[in-house]
Amino acid sequence: MTTLTQQQIQFQAERHHKAEQKRQQITAITVEHPNMSIEDAYAIQHAWKVIKLKEGRRIIGHKIGLTSKVMQRIMNINESDFGFLLDDMVFEDGGTIQTDNFLDPRIEVELAFVLKKDLEGPNITIFDVLNATDYVVPALELIAARSFRIDPNTGYKRTVRDTISDNAANGGIIMGGTPMKPDIIDLRWVSALLSKNGVIEDSGVAAAVMNHPANGIAWLAKKYAAFGISLKAGEVVLAGSFTGALKVKKGDTIHADFKDMGSVSCYFG
Repeated sequence: MTTLTQQQIQFQAERHHKAEQKRQQITAITVEHPNMSIEDAYAIQHAWKVIKLKEGRRIIGHKIGLTSKVMQRIMNINESDFGFLLDDMVFEDGGTIQTDNFLDPRIEVELAFVLKKDLEGPNITIFDVLNATDYVVPALELIAARSFRIDPNTGYKRTVRDTISDNAANGGIIMGGTPMKPDIIDLRWVSALLSKNGVIEDSGVAAAVMNHPANGIAWLAKKYAAFGISLKAGEVVLAGSFTGALKVKKGDTIHADFKDMGSVSCYFG
Protein backbone atom coordinates (compact mmCIF):
# COMPACT_ATOMS: atom_id res chain seq x y z
CA MET A 1 0.00 0.00 0.00
CA THR A 2 1.38 3.40 -0.98
CA THR A 3 1.37 6.22 1.55
CA LEU A 4 3.04 8.91 -0.58
CA THR A 5 1.21 11.00 -3.14
CA GLN A 6 2.08 10.75 -6.82
CA GLN A 7 3.63 14.20 -6.57
CA GLN A 8 5.85 13.10 -3.68
CA ILE A 9 6.88 9.95 -5.56
CA GLN A 10 7.83 11.95 -8.64
CA PHE A 11 9.72 14.50 -6.55
CA GLN A 12 11.82 11.79 -4.88
CA ALA A 13 12.58 10.14 -8.23
CA GLU A 14 13.81 13.48 -9.57
CA ARG A 15 15.91 14.02 -6.42
CA HIS A 16 17.75 10.75 -7.07
CA HIS A 17 18.19 11.55 -10.73
CA LYS A 18 19.72 14.94 -9.95
CA ALA A 19 21.92 13.42 -7.23
CA GLU A 20 23.34 10.98 -9.78
CA GLN A 21 23.83 13.67 -12.41
CA LYS A 22 25.45 16.17 -10.04
CA ARG A 23 27.45 13.50 -8.15
CA GLN A 24 26.09 14.80 -4.84
CA GLN A 25 24.54 12.44 -2.30
CA ILE A 26 21.20 13.30 -0.77
CA THR A 27 19.47 12.62 2.54
CA ALA A 28 17.61 9.31 2.68
CA ILE A 29 13.90 9.58 1.91
CA THR A 30 12.84 7.93 5.19
CA VAL A 31 14.25 10.86 7.14
CA GLU A 32 11.37 12.95 5.78
CA HIS A 33 8.93 10.07 5.27
CA PRO A 34 9.61 7.52 8.05
CA ASN A 35 6.34 5.70 7.42
CA MET A 36 6.73 5.22 3.67
CA SER A 37 6.07 1.68 2.48
CA ILE A 38 7.96 -0.80 0.34
CA GLU A 39 5.35 -0.11 -2.35
CA ASP A 40 6.22 3.59 -2.18
CA ALA A 41 9.88 2.71 -2.67
CA TYR A 42 9.21 0.65 -5.80
CA ALA A 43 6.95 3.42 -7.11
CA ILE A 44 9.85 5.88 -6.74
CA GLN A 45 12.20 3.43 -8.45
CA HIS A 46 9.73 3.03 -11.33
CA ALA A 47 9.31 6.80 -11.70
CA TRP A 48 13.09 7.17 -11.88
CA LYS A 49 13.25 4.45 -14.52
CA VAL A 50 10.68 6.34 -16.60
CA ILE A 51 12.83 9.49 -16.39
CA LYS A 52 15.85 7.58 -17.70
CA LEU A 53 13.89 5.88 -20.48
CA LYS A 54 12.57 9.25 -21.64
CA GLU A 55 16.19 10.42 -21.90
CA GLY A 56 16.89 7.60 -24.37
CA ARG A 57 18.20 4.78 -22.25
CA ARG A 58 17.10 1.18 -22.83
CA ILE A 59 16.33 -1.65 -20.41
CA ILE A 60 18.68 -4.62 -20.83
CA GLY A 61 17.79 -6.57 -17.72
CA HIS A 62 17.26 -6.68 -14.00
CA LYS A 63 19.08 -7.15 -10.72
CA ILE A 64 18.18 -8.93 -7.53
CA GLY A 65 19.64 -7.75 -4.24
CA LEU A 66 19.72 -8.71 -0.58
CA THR A 67 19.55 -12.41 -1.48
CA SER A 68 21.74 -13.70 1.34
CA LYS A 69 20.51 -14.16 4.90
CA VAL A 70 23.47 -12.16 6.19
CA MET A 71 22.51 -9.06 4.19
CA GLN A 72 18.83 -9.47 5.08
CA ARG A 73 19.71 -9.46 8.78
CA ILE A 74 21.84 -6.34 8.31
CA MET A 75 18.94 -4.54 6.58
CA ASN A 76 16.36 -5.96 9.02
CA ILE A 77 14.21 -7.54 6.29
CA ASN A 78 13.22 -11.05 5.31
CA GLU A 79 12.91 -10.62 1.55
CA SER A 80 15.14 -9.72 -1.39
CA ASP A 81 14.73 -6.61 -3.51
CA PHE A 82 15.11 -5.82 -7.21
CA GLY A 83 16.05 -3.08 -9.65
CA PHE A 84 16.56 -2.40 -13.35
CA LEU A 85 19.61 -2.53 -15.63
CA LEU A 86 20.03 -0.05 -18.48
CA ASP A 87 22.27 -0.09 -21.53
CA ASP A 88 24.57 2.62 -20.15
CA MET A 89 25.29 0.55 -17.04
CA VAL A 90 27.38 -2.07 -18.89
CA PHE A 91 31.19 -1.91 -18.64
CA GLU A 92 33.77 -4.02 -20.45
CA ASP A 93 35.65 -6.79 -18.70
CA GLY A 94 39.13 -5.48 -17.92
CA GLY A 95 38.09 -1.93 -18.71
CA THR A 96 38.46 1.32 -16.82
CA ILE A 97 35.58 2.76 -14.82
CA GLN A 98 35.59 6.47 -14.03
CA THR A 99 35.36 6.45 -10.25
CA ASP A 100 34.13 10.03 -10.00
CA ASN A 101 30.97 9.10 -11.91
CA PHE A 102 29.71 7.07 -8.95
CA LEU A 103 28.73 7.94 -5.41
CA ASP A 104 30.30 5.73 -2.71
CA PRO A 105 31.08 2.92 -5.19
CA ARG A 106 31.39 -0.73 -4.15
CA ILE A 107 31.76 -4.07 -5.93
CA GLU A 108 29.90 -7.35 -5.44
CA VAL A 109 30.44 -10.79 -7.00
CA GLU A 110 27.50 -12.39 -8.81
CA LEU A 111 26.34 -14.71 -11.55
CA ALA A 112 24.50 -13.19 -14.51
CA PHE A 113 21.80 -15.22 -16.24
CA VAL A 114 21.20 -14.42 -19.92
CA LEU A 115 17.76 -15.60 -21.02
CA LYS A 116 16.82 -17.31 -24.29
CA LYS A 117 13.11 -17.54 -23.45
CA ASP A 118 10.61 -15.29 -21.69
CA LEU A 119 9.78 -16.08 -18.07
CA GLU A 120 6.29 -15.10 -16.98
CA GLY A 121 3.73 -16.11 -14.41
CA PRO A 122 3.20 -16.72 -10.70
CA ASN A 123 4.24 -20.38 -10.79
CA ILE A 124 7.75 -20.13 -12.23
CA THR A 125 10.11 -22.75 -10.77
CA ILE A 126 13.88 -23.14 -10.69
CA PHE A 127 13.53 -25.67 -13.51
CA ASP A 128 11.68 -23.15 -15.66
CA VAL A 129 14.55 -20.72 -15.05
CA LEU A 130 17.20 -23.23 -16.04
CA ASN A 131 15.28 -24.19 -19.18
CA ALA A 132 14.87 -20.51 -20.14
CA THR A 133 18.54 -19.63 -19.57
CA ASP A 134 20.86 -19.44 -22.56
CA TYR A 135 23.99 -19.22 -20.45
CA VAL A 136 25.34 -18.09 -17.09
CA VAL A 137 28.42 -15.88 -16.87
CA PRO A 138 30.61 -14.43 -14.09
CA ALA A 139 29.79 -10.85 -13.21
CA LEU A 140 30.70 -7.96 -10.97
CA GLU A 141 28.00 -5.56 -9.89
CA LEU A 142 29.04 -1.97 -9.32
CA ILE A 143 26.79 -0.55 -6.64
CA ALA A 144 26.42 3.11 -5.75
CA ALA A 145 24.47 5.17 -3.25
CA ARG A 146 22.69 8.26 -4.45
CA SER A 147 21.37 8.72 -0.89
CA PHE A 148 23.72 8.50 2.09
CA ARG A 149 24.18 4.98 3.45
CA ILE A 150 25.06 6.66 6.74
CA ASP A 151 24.37 10.37 6.96
CA PRO A 152 27.67 12.17 7.77
CA ASN A 153 25.87 14.83 9.81
CA THR A 154 23.36 12.78 11.81
CA GLY A 155 24.60 9.19 11.61
CA TYR A 156 21.20 8.12 10.27
CA LYS A 157 21.43 4.75 8.49
CA ARG A 158 19.26 4.39 5.41
CA THR A 159 16.67 1.62 5.32
CA VAL A 160 15.83 -0.98 2.68
CA ARG A 161 13.06 1.36 1.49
CA ASP A 162 15.69 3.98 0.71
CA THR A 163 17.83 1.39 -1.07
CA ILE A 164 14.92 0.18 -3.21
CA SER A 165 14.08 3.77 -4.15
CA ASP A 166 17.73 4.11 -5.19
CA ASN A 167 17.26 1.36 -7.82
CA ALA A 168 18.44 -1.26 -5.31
CA ALA A 169 21.80 0.58 -5.28
CA ASN A 170 22.71 -0.47 -8.82
CA GLY A 171 25.36 1.47 -10.69
CA GLY A 172 26.72 -0.90 -13.30
CA ILE A 173 27.60 -4.42 -14.38
CA ILE A 174 30.79 -6.03 -15.68
CA MET A 175 30.52 -9.49 -17.27
CA GLY A 176 33.42 -11.71 -18.25
CA GLY A 177 34.95 -15.14 -17.88
CA THR A 178 33.50 -18.19 -19.61
CA PRO A 179 29.78 -18.35 -20.40
CA MET A 180 28.38 -21.76 -19.45
CA LYS A 181 25.14 -23.58 -20.14
CA PRO A 182 23.27 -24.06 -16.87
CA ASP A 183 23.02 -27.84 -17.30
CA ILE A 184 26.77 -28.52 -17.47
CA ILE A 185 27.72 -27.05 -14.10
CA ASP A 186 26.31 -27.23 -10.59
CA LEU A 187 25.59 -23.55 -10.08
CA ARG A 188 25.28 -23.95 -6.31
CA TRP A 189 28.99 -24.72 -6.08
CA VAL A 190 30.28 -21.91 -8.28
CA SER A 191 32.75 -20.07 -6.09
CA ALA A 192 34.79 -16.92 -6.46
CA LEU A 193 37.80 -15.18 -4.93
CA LEU A 194 37.47 -11.40 -4.89
CA SER A 195 40.71 -9.44 -4.82
CA LYS A 196 41.59 -5.77 -4.73
CA ASN A 197 45.04 -4.71 -5.86
CA GLY A 198 46.26 -8.32 -5.75
CA VAL A 199 45.01 -9.04 -2.22
CA ILE A 200 42.07 -11.40 -1.66
CA GLU A 201 39.45 -9.41 0.23
CA ASP A 202 36.49 -11.79 0.15
CA SER A 203 35.24 -15.11 -1.20
CA GLY A 204 31.94 -16.90 -1.54
CA VAL A 205 29.89 -19.67 -3.07
CA ALA A 206 26.76 -19.13 -5.18
CA ALA A 207 24.57 -21.37 -2.98
CA ALA A 208 24.49 -18.43 -0.54
CA VAL A 209 21.99 -16.89 -2.98
CA MET A 210 18.71 -18.48 -1.88
CA ASN A 211 20.31 -21.97 -1.81
CA HIS A 212 20.68 -21.81 -5.62
CA PRO A 213 21.18 -18.65 -7.71
CA ALA A 214 18.39 -19.66 -10.12
CA ASN A 215 15.94 -19.40 -7.20
CA GLY A 216 16.49 -15.65 -7.29
CA ILE A 217 15.43 -15.48 -10.93
CA ALA A 218 12.30 -17.52 -10.18
CA TRP A 219 11.51 -15.23 -7.24
CA LEU A 220 11.79 -12.15 -9.47
CA ALA A 221 9.61 -13.65 -12.21
CA LYS A 222 6.89 -14.35 -9.65
CA LYS A 223 7.17 -10.84 -8.23
CA TYR A 224 6.84 -9.33 -11.70
CA ALA A 225 3.84 -11.55 -12.48
CA ALA A 226 1.76 -9.52 -10.02
CA PHE A 227 2.31 -6.49 -12.28
CA GLY A 228 1.78 -8.36 -15.55
CA ILE A 229 5.50 -8.08 -16.38
CA SER A 230 7.72 -10.83 -17.74
CA LEU A 231 11.46 -11.37 -17.95
CA LYS A 232 12.30 -11.23 -21.64
CA ALA A 233 14.50 -13.37 -23.87
CA GLY A 234 17.86 -11.66 -24.32
CA GLU A 235 17.72 -9.89 -20.97
CA VAL A 236 20.43 -10.16 -18.33
CA VAL A 237 19.44 -10.92 -14.76
CA LEU A 238 21.94 -10.50 -11.92
CA ALA A 239 21.05 -13.24 -9.44
CA GLY A 240 22.46 -11.61 -6.30
CA SER A 241 25.80 -11.28 -4.58
CA PHE A 242 27.57 -14.07 -2.75
CA THR A 243 30.27 -11.81 -1.31
CA GLY A 244 30.08 -8.66 0.74
CA ALA A 245 30.15 -5.23 -0.86
CA LEU A 246 33.80 -4.25 -1.32
CA LYS A 247 34.49 -0.53 -1.11
CA VAL A 248 36.59 0.82 -4.00
CA LYS A 249 38.38 4.06 -4.81
CA LYS A 250 40.32 5.60 -7.66
CA GLY A 251 43.39 3.53 -8.50
CA ASP A 252 41.92 0.16 -7.40
CA THR A 253 42.12 -2.93 -9.59
CA ILE A 254 39.38 -5.51 -8.94
CA HIS A 255 39.65 -9.14 -9.98
CA ALA A 256 37.22 -11.99 -9.32
CA ASP A 257 38.45 -15.54 -9.99
CA PHE A 258 35.62 -18.00 -10.67
CA LYS A 259 38.00 -20.95 -11.28
CA ASP A 260 36.46 -23.08 -14.08
CA MET A 261 34.27 -20.18 -15.19
CA GLY A 262 37.24 -17.87 -15.66
CA SER A 263 37.60 -14.39 -14.23
CA VAL A 264 36.27 -10.86 -14.54
CA SER A 265 38.05 -7.64 -13.67
CA CYS A 266 37.95 -3.84 -13.82
CA TYR A 267 40.09 -0.84 -12.95
CA PHE A 268 38.88 2.32 -11.25
CA GLY A 269 40.51 5.32 -12.88
